[in-house]
Amino acid sequence: MPTYDYACDGCQHTFEQWQSFKDDALTQCPACKKKKLRRLIGTGAAIVFKGSGFYDTDYRQKDEAKKAEANKPKADPAEPKPESKPEAKTEAPAATESKPAESKPAKKKAKE
Repeated sequence: MPTYDYACDGCQHTFEQWQSFKDDALTQCPACKKKKLRRLIGTGAAIVFKGSGFYDTDYRQKDEAKKAEANKPKADPAEPKPESKPEAKTEAPAATESKPAESKPAKKKAKE
């Protein structure tokens, strides 16, 4: 059942009333007893999800998701990466030739 806001035009008294959708709007002010009461247009209440199965991220906006992603701590390069399992190979490994390492001649220093 919703909560409605009321204001009296005679005495400026304002209050909230918890009513069913089926109930008629109130017309008499409880403070001054005049029939100058009117129902105000309210903003309504926030939706509250109760029970299991609801998560904060279920109804998150796309912008909020991007901000949350940006705020995550980045991986530290000093930390070792988890090792992945080697994949099973179905083909025989190709034969590779090992070449001796070639050495490059050292550069000569330029004369001053």
